[in-house]
Amino acid sequence: MGSRSRVRLVVLHVMVMSLLLSLGGRLWYLQVMNGAHYRRVAADNGIRDIIVPAPRGQILDDAGRPLVRNRTALVVSADRTVLLRQKDGGRAVLQRLAGVLGVPYAQLAAKVRLCGPGVTRPCWTGSPYQPIPLDDNADARKALQIRERQEDFPGISAQLQAVRDYPRTDGAGAAQALGYLQPITQEELNKRKGIKVTGYSGVDLIGRDGLEAIYDGDLRGATGVRRVLVDSQGRVTGVASEKPPVSGGNLVTSIDAKVQGDVEAALKHAIDAAHKRGDPADSGAAVVMDVRTGRVMALGSYPTYNPAVWTGGISQSEYDSLLNKSKGQPLISRVTQGEFAPGSTFKVSSLPAAVRDGYSLHGIYGCPSSYMVGARAFSNFEGESGGDISLHQAIVMSCDTIFYRFAYEEWLRDGGMHPVKNPKDPMIKMAKDFGFGKRTGIDLVGESPGRIPSRQWKQDYWDSTKASDCKHGKTGYPDVAKTDPARAAYLKQMAAENCVDGYIFRAGDAANFSVGQGDVLVTPLQLARAYAAVANGGTLWSPRVGKAVLAPNGTVARRIDPVKAGTLPISQKVLAYMRSAFADVPKSGTAAGAFGGFPLDKLPVAGKTGTAEVWGKKDNSWFASYAPANNPHYVVVVMVTQTGTGATTAAPAVREIWEDMYGLRKGKKADLPDGKVPDRLPSLASDGTIVPPPGFGEPEDKTPASVPAHRRKKHK
Repeated sequence: MGSRSRVRLVVLHVMVMSLLLSLGGRLWYLQVMNGAHYRRVAADNGIRDIIVPAPRGQILDDAGRPLVRNRTALVVSADRTVLLRQKDGGRAVLQRLAGVLGVPYAQLAAKVRLCGPGVTRPCWTGSPYQPIPLDDNADARKALQIRERQEDFPGISAQLQAVRDYPRTDGAGAAQALGYLQPITQEELNKRKGIKVTGYSGVDLIGRDGLEAIYDGDLRGATGVRRVLVDSQGRVTGVASEKPPVSGGNLVTSIDAKVQGDVEAALKHAIDAAHKRGDPADSGAAVVMDVRTGRVMALGSYPTYNPAVWTGGISQSEYDSLLNKSKGQPLISRVTQGEFAPGSTFKVSSLPAAVRDGYSLHGIYGCPSSYMVGARAFSNFEGESGGDISLHQAIVMSCDTIFYRFAYEEWLRDGGMHPVKNPKDPMIKMAKDFGFGKRTGIDLVGESPGRIPSRQWKQDYWDSTKASDCKHGKTGYPDVAKTDPARAAYLKQMAAENCVDGYIFRAGDAANFSVGQGDVLVTPLQLARAYAAVANGGTLWSPRVGKAVLAPNGTVARRIDPVKAGTLPISQKVLAYMRSAFADVPKSGTAAGAFGGFPLDKLPVAGKTGTAEVWGKKDNSWFASYAPANNPHYVVVVMVTQTGTGATTAAPAVREIWEDMYGLRKGKKADLPDGKVPDRLPSLASDGTIVPPPGFGEPEDKTPASVPAHRRKKHK
């Protein structure tokens, strides 16, 4: 081999060795020096799970008309976690976003704060890891700017989402009964592990009140999961698998939108009329119930509000107004949560109590203008005298003194100020048998129990207030005295007396109890149930608003059947006697003026007025009724505070409701065809619209139900 060849071979060996050394060095650099980095990059070339939201089910009335539905909206949301990772905490991004949306930066910054002590609304009540909605009805042009310039808006998304909508079909609001949605909190996510955060804030919500809360599990549905392949840059390269979401069920209620709308209108008319007379009339309630099943057809509460205020985040001023006493606390349902003295409507339990205690059902009793209970005279309304009358007439003309006598004599037989070991307390026990003093069990949140002031309640109340009474009995009420000296003096005297022996159940307590005064408190729903039990022959129902849940494919997922809560311990003879008396109240009794000209021959109405006195305020007005009197189907109860007698305000409102339900006003169609409610459930058409039961009209709302096309059942 020549020298030149050997040189070439050496050069080749050197080049090969150099290349091997370079390759080895590069491999060492990649695997050792940067090994951790590339392991992370490789891991990023994998699979991502995307949670697909499930549309929330609708809430429908008994004929399938929507009370709550979904609408599609462009929702702009912020991922708080992504914003906080930025150097300035996302301030620059939010400032740019404020310019696009045309809102102040401070407003957006407030919305992304987490709620907590000292943090005013708006703020975020949900999980800190959920996207926070900043605009729930964004303009399409603005949303497009955000999506096309995503590099300028890291952590900001603009997506089509389902947003809760309240259409007020046929004027039906029922805000307190329907409830509202709020973001699910981290604590709730931890407790309810079946709920997955979707990444779409509009569906990471949970029912907070009313039907939305009680039936949240039925309405929510099940989220889907889409598993996608992504590269190291996070770009989707394919779909590995997909599990579609299952829409929430549609809740069919016993609420009738037409009846509900007219009930709310009648209540508003009554309160407006009271205001024109100069009465405060600061709150009211109305309820309609089927006496045969306990199903609730309408719940009206005044003042009310628009539940859409919760959508997209509520401001502090809006939130405060819902709970503000000066604005009437519209968040509270006066039907189920309001507690009021029932006045003479309470005789529905006092009369059978007296009969059970031995007083003759067909006896004749004196109705003087006043009756001495111990050393105090208790008077009839406006001091009227009725002479010697029957119990029938005592109900029709609302004689109080007969019931004062019954209560006082019963109190004396029980030992008076020194009660026997086991006092009979017939009126207290009968009131409890009617369901007063405890919750009815209705399928709504936050029901109040009312109050039946027994001897034990008096003792317990005294134990809890004795220290305060003793203090005020000595010092008085200086703040009250500045504006109302007479009331301050009265309160001081009462406090001094209660300090000494306020635990004693006195004769006056018994007398007041018999006519629904004193410490007696009931809810309008409790009173409606009591009159429904008298009307239907003695059955106490646990009222229900939910009727059934329709699965996404239109089948009935489950029925919500009425629940029998008990039976009145009253003979059919006594019940028939009471029904006869109640039937004469609108004809010739205390409600005759309010029902003047009403076609009682077409629709005989039975009922009882109530005028409840409230210290320092005008009387509360009540009217409890049912119809047809000879074959009862429905009960209607109305209560309005601070507006005078039952015949003045409540009875005319009840009349208006009956006229609307049965079409007794000229030019007004009946809410209930032939006075009937649907005996069949609405169904689902092939295009997703709700089909009403036969005889209850065509679909009034063409908004498709929240049902994927491939899961819809064909309607036959």
